[in-house]
Amino acid sequence: MSKLFLSLHVLAAIIAIGPVTVAASMFPAAARRAWGRPADPGAASSLRLLHRVCRVYALVAVAVPVFGFATAGSLHVTGDGWVIGSIALTALAALVLGLVVLPGQRGILATAPALPAAAAVPAPAAPSVPSVPAAAGPATAVAGALPATTVASARPDPRLAARLAMATGVFNLLWAAVTVIMIVRPGSTTGV
Repeated sequence: MSKLFLSLHVLAAIIAIGPVTVAASMFPAAARRAWGRPADPGAASSLRLLHRVCRVYALVAVAVPVFGFATAGSLHVTGDGWVIGSIALTALAALVLGLVVLPGQRGILATAPALPAAAAVPAPAAPSVPSVPAAAGPATAVAGALPATTVASARPDPRLAARLAMATGVFNLLWAAVTVIMIVRPGSTTGV
């Protein structure tokens, strides 16, 4: 049974996390292109598509830790340090995605000049990123780096795309760290 859970866990990670990391990484550059070509409706629709991919696959990615817990339980390694470390990094990656990357994308979509008002993603009434002291951890320090966008002015701030790219990089690095932990774990068959 553990081989089945492990197979599902790895497949879920490839199918769900892969598209989020790629689409989120492409989003800042696509935003800069959309801002540079305000008359190009294709640039704005690319932004909407990339954001939709991130949102949908973020929900599908919930299967990754579910199958991970099932795998760890069937192998009786739930309390091992490498499992606890990967759980912590996965939770941190989810926080970065949910509190920084997706709201940052929504903020950029709200300022994209080529988006018709009906197609634009509505901006939240409150700032898109909660203000939390930096002492709370790395995810909140990254969250503080993305300011709320001013939808009323609809003037894009190029620094917003750069900050979003940085937050996306942190998200991707967290998943890379989880992957390395899963491969080079203590007692693995890789001989490490």
